Amino acid sequence: MAEKYAGKLEQLDAFRWRIPADRNLGMTVPGIVYADRPMIDEMRSDPALQQVANVATLPGIVGASFAMPDFHYGYGFSIGGVAGIDASDGVISPGGVGYDINCGVRLLRTDLMLRDVQDRIDRLVDAIYSNVPAGTGKDGKVPVKRGELEEVLVNGAGWAVGRGFGRPEDLTVLEEEGAMEGADPGALSDRAIQRGSPQLGTLGSGNHFLEIQQVEEIFDERVARIFGIEAPGQITVMVHTGSRGLGHQTCDDSLEEMQDAVREYDIALPDRQLACAPIDSPPGRRYFAAMACAANYAWANRQCITHWIRAAFEQILGKSERALGLDIVYDVAHNIAKFETHELKGERKRLCVHRKGATRAFGPGHPEVPAPYRAVGQPVIVPGDMGRNSYLLVGTEEGMRQTWGSTCHGAGRRLSRTAALKLQHSQAVIARLNRAGIYIRSAGKKTVAEEAPEAYKDVNDVVRICDGAGISRLVAKLKPLGVMKG
Repeated sequence: MAEKYAGKLEQLDAFRWRIPADRNLGMTVPGIVYADRPMIDEMRSDPALQQVANVATLPGIVGASFAMPDFHYGYGFSIGGVAGIDASDGVISPGGVGYDINCGVRLLRTDLMLRDVQDRIDRLVDAIYSNVPAGTGKDGKVPVKRGELEEVLVNGAGWAVGRGFGRPEDLTVLEEEGAMEGADPGALSDRAIQRGSPQLGTLGSGNHFLEIQQVEEIFDERVARIFGIEAPGQITVMVHTGSRGLGHQTCDDSLEEMQDAVREYDIALPDRQLACAPIDSPPGRRYFAAMACAANYAWANRQCITHWIRAAFEQILGKSERALGLDIVYDVAHNIAKFETHELKGERKRLCVHRKGATRAFGPGHPEVPAPYRAVGQPVIVPGDMGRNSYLLVGTEEGMRQTWGSTCHGAGRRLSRTAALKLQHSQAVIARLNRAGIYIRSAGKKTVAEEAPEAYKDVNDVVRICDGAGISRLVAKLKPLGVMKG
């Protein structure tokens, strides 16, 4: 495990802290941590702070090594880490993306109100549970052979829509329209292909979930209406999952090659988990091409799940999903590296922005924000834990200046899974959720205890800090009604 941070930490304002750039440690930029004082006091004993400093040594990093308020210890980068790296002479690092490439969140809105479904939440969750396999290694309803899988890897959610899993207009409100350029299936190992072939349309395990929610509070009525969120009590559905075994294997394969690249290109690193390669090198280009494949697989996966969610609502409520208004609000990736152009010291610069456990949050007017939302900014979807709230936020111009248009991705763990298991038995967690009016179905009882609300930071604090710092703005609070876990 990484060492705990023992260096300087300077408070900049109520929501930002700076780790000064220490040239003796190889840091070429400072670390900037988004947190309030109670959160930073708790995080001082977490080695994630040292990881923020370590990332500041990567060749080509500019601006700062950032940590969002949900940050915690991860592989190489902290989860919640953001780094903008000069695309012309910098590096790309799998540790800055993570094992679950394009783990992300999708939000659907409906025309339904709580009164329309409150006596059928359990049936809706059960129907979705029947439609969407969940858990480690689970196979889905859409197995594909190698030739067709290669189409998935290149076309992403567009492949799914072409197969009847959704509508063409779905693609217009997905990050990258559900398919990232630069994907090359030839960059993947046979093992990654084998793991991905049977798993489309599956939820996965751990912190992945599918949740039926109600809108509890609206903070910005104008922006909320543009996003399709109209009133407290409105029903929404949230999906949190990623690229499954294919993404995990892709990361594993790439890390082996990157360790060799560190030696070949004589890159000095404080932590071998930051293994990387020059972006414009054979291993760097291969990793990006493989990562893009896994990202596209994840968008296709969430698109297939969306189809089965709609089918479950049709089955239980006896109306077509169009009549129910089951439309996608947005879909965001939060484990990804992307080429973007940002302003740095008054000049436009092409960066490879690594976001690991962090969400893109582009502000108003940005051409990559979908046309219906461009005037107000990109929707940002922030899941909480299964006993507390989730949030819908919007990107800001201030965030573009501060963090390369990035914000938090969730609540962020505060306890390891082992520590969470010691707190209470899964049946006690289920009983507590039921008393709060939350129905839960889980593929594994152990997962429920590992994912207990106490295992996470309070998402209400996380989004308050992001809003206070100006890197994203609150739009609506969502409350869980029914939860499906892997």
